[in-house]
Amino acid sequence: MPKHHFSPRLHQSTAPFSHFVQHGDTGYTAGIIGQRTDDGSLVSDDVTEQCKSMMANLETLLHELGLSLSALLRTTIYLTDYKDFEAINTVYAHHLREPFPVRTTIQVAALPLGARVQIDTVLAL
Repeated sequence: MPKHHFSPRLHQSTAPFSHFVQHGDTGYTAGIIGQRTDDGSLVSDDVTEQCKSMMANLETLLHELGLSLSALLRTTIYLTDYKDFEAINTVYAHHLREPFPVRTTIQVAALPLGARVQIDTVLAL
């Protein structure tokens, strides 16, 4: 039976989703953006600042669950402009250590709130 978790430390969206779902020995996060935890707005229009906040939000969720970034198996990065690829890689590499999880990066037409970057993950529990 899956276990669902909605973090009290992240923005309290009214959208119908869980921040995290555990199924067996695997965990899945919802898409996380560079969103302020208090009012839900984006932290900045700058992709680097959004990415820093996105990673901090991911770490907040994982720490709350007793997990860390080292449990990541897979990440999917969504970006709205491939010109931001290097800036996102710089922040991403600052937070993660080798061996890195597998990753797919996808350019999309739009993200929630006009975000420029979003991440979702799969974790080993």
